[in-house]
Amino acid sequence: MGCCLADVIRKNGVIIQCSGKVGTPKRDAFESSVDEAVYSYKLGEAIKKARLEQNLTQEELGERIGVKKAQISKLERGYSITISTMSRVFKALGFSTASLDLGGSLGRVALW
Repeated sequence: MGCCLADVIRKNGVIIQCSGKVGTPKRDAFESSVDEAVYSYKLGEAIKKARLEQNLTQEELGERIGVKKAQISKLERGYSITISTMSRVFKALGFSTASLDLGGSLGRVALW
């Protein structure tokens, strides 16, 4: 399939090209993967912001949760983020509770 200007869309500030026709499973899957990447990036940015506000280095935060500086770097870039890891990181940064907003009738769910 060729790519034309009409195939370019903007989603969450990210330009997406040639991701298939709107409404197709291919396009829906691609847009879902973009959404997941954006959410992971934002979560990583939140971790970094909280760390910097406490004047901690990546190495110091890593020591608090038992991982190396490289793992903290990955987390701050939105990679390897799991609920378990989030919990350890945010608890180490002094956050005693967190919740996930599922929207609609589901509301919020406590993560820890």
